[in-house]
Amino acid sequence: MTTTTTTPPEYDITLKHKLAGRKHEPVTERKDDTLQILGRLVNYTAGGERRPRFLRAMLIRLVAIAMLIAIPFLTGQAIDVVSAPDGALNMLFLWTGLALVAGVAYLALSIVAERVFSDLATRGLANLQQDLFARMQALSLRFFDQQPLGDLMSRVTNDTETVSLFYESAVSQIIRALFQIVMILIVMFLINWQLTLVALVMVPIMLLVTAVIQRISTPAFTQMQERLGNVSGFQEETISGQKVISSSRRQVWAIDSNDDLAGDVYEVATKAFFTSLLQFPLTQTMTMLQIVSVLVVGSLMALNGTLAIGTVIAFTGYAALLSGPLSDIANLTATTLNAVAGGRRVFAIMDEQPTVVDAPDAAHFQFKGGHVEFDDVDFSYVPGRKILKHNSFEALPGQMIGICGPTGAGKSTIINILTRYYDLDSGAIRIDGQDISQLTQESLRQQIGVVLQEAFLFSDTVMNNLKYAREGATEEEVIAAAKQANAHDFITNLPQGYDTLMTERGANLSQGQRQMITIARAMVADPKILVLDEATSNVDTRTEKLIQEGLGRLMEGRTSFVIAHRLSTIRHAHKILVVNGGEIEEQGSHDELMAAQGFYYKLYMSQFKGKGPAGEDGAVDTSGFVST
Repeated sequence: MTTTTTTPPEYDITLKHKLAGRKHEPVTERKDDTLQILGRLVNYTAGGERRPRFLRAMLIRLVAIAMLIAIPFLTGQAIDVVSAPDGALNMLFLWTGLALVAGVAYLALSIVAERVFSDLATRGLANLQQDLFARMQALSLRFFDQQPLGDLMSRVTNDTETVSLFYESAVSQIIRALFQIVMILIVMFLINWQLTLVALVMVPIMLLVTAVIQRISTPAFTQMQERLGNVSGFQEETISGQKVISSSRRQVWAIDSNDDLAGDVYEVATKAFFTSLLQFPLTQTMTMLQIVSVLVVGSLMALNGTLAIGTVIAFTGYAALLSGPLSDIANLTATTLNAVAGGRRVFAIMDEQPTVVDAPDAAHFQFKGGHVEFDDVDFSYVPGRKILKHNSFEALPGQMIGICGPTGAGKSTIINILTRYYDLDSGAIRIDGQDISQLTQESLRQQIGVVLQEAFLFSDTVMNNLKYAREGATEEEVIAAAKQANAHDFITNLPQGYDTLMTERGANLSQGQRQMITIARAMVADPKILVLDEATSNVDTRTEKLIQEGLGRLMEGRTSFVIAHRLSTIRHAHKILVVNGGEIEEQGSHDELMAAQGFYYKLYMSQFKGKGPAGEDGAVDTSGFVST
């Protein structure tokens, strides 16, 4: 898709992120989905084929906690032996020995359980990241058009990092804490229900504090993750546009803008973490009050003879064991709420559905020569804003079709719908009589090769970049394609030849060299239909000649579509489509269009003559140029 740029790129960046950062819309927290998101996150460690291991770890954890709970009881029995007038030394050793055995068993079982839980957490995080990436690969281009790259990267990195912390620390500890709380309460009620009620006096207060803190901090954590996405988006764009920033001397602006966005994160993060961390001292204070209450009431009961001193000591131990997991749950609130905020953004992508899908009865594309027909095609990226209107044309097998027109006219959009990156609003596109909407996307795109204006190379060797076009391509086929594309000579002169490692986007090659590699890559793919989108617009004349030779070999015998601003590159096309304002205004050969002295004639004269028929001074009348 092409767009009309009316402001310098750096100002576009300024407006986008100043508005995004300064005027952030308030976040409406969806409380109804918090438990659902937690359930989905936990399911990655406890669901599916991982469930048997998870249940075994839960059982081991349960036995371990039973050993832990036995220790205060056994200690209390030992103290009763000591405090009894006729206490036997052998009974003291027995209870003490059993307490030690229970302690050792608790340690050993806890290590085993933690080992299993940590492995499940690691696998759960890996599966979540794999599912997220796989879902992004399955989404249509429309989704990526609507999402800033930096925000997507933030979801893949920052948001999954918060989930990682949840898996690593919170899941296992929360399970342990819940088991421990339930089992301790059962034992305490069995021993003495009155003292149990005393121990539980502080629990409702602790739960109330947790609820209040969650109400405040959950929206703050959600907002923090979104603003981190704004920072990542700004940093990604400014780093990508560093040449523009340097040439425009806007480094100070970039620093100030980043500071503003980081300040927004700081403000909301301070609120989120302060409220969540405030829970720790409050919980600790209530825990101490709980233990003191048990000691005071239990001592009075012991003095009245209604309770043994050993039972009081055991209850004190149980109160401490009860307060521990309550404190753990409180302290993990920040981690959990942060994970919910991150998980919500991750699952928002994973729940996204592709807008271009194969029909239930979609057939495989059967190539029969490359006869392409556009039949009254309408298309819009945004509903209600037509980009293409009532476009019809025909390309016969083996023909070269040139596409030209002003910026924003819809030239690249024609290619986007031919390859079915987007679905039509109305009309039909047929290739060899087959409606592309009824074909599988994979079989269609397998037969359409695309060479873009921006040559994209992966951070890999030259050989692997060329093999990327077709799975199973041999080195001999790759080298033959490179020779056909006039790329072999410069590749062999690279430090390691075909094994030379490309830096990101092939930055260690010239623009022309990168373009010749992409042409060779298209030759390796051996498509039946070819699309060239401004493939020679960014190279010098000598390199363009080499590229044109390679493109000539590539197009030989294939139906080809060539988008061009330089009309010389499509002068010899069998048919030229002149696109303006989303409509094919003219179509025909170069000679036919020149003879008609219409829109194409004006374009051509403006490029090669510097004048046209409109003004007396030779200026071209461009009043008919429409940009979309």
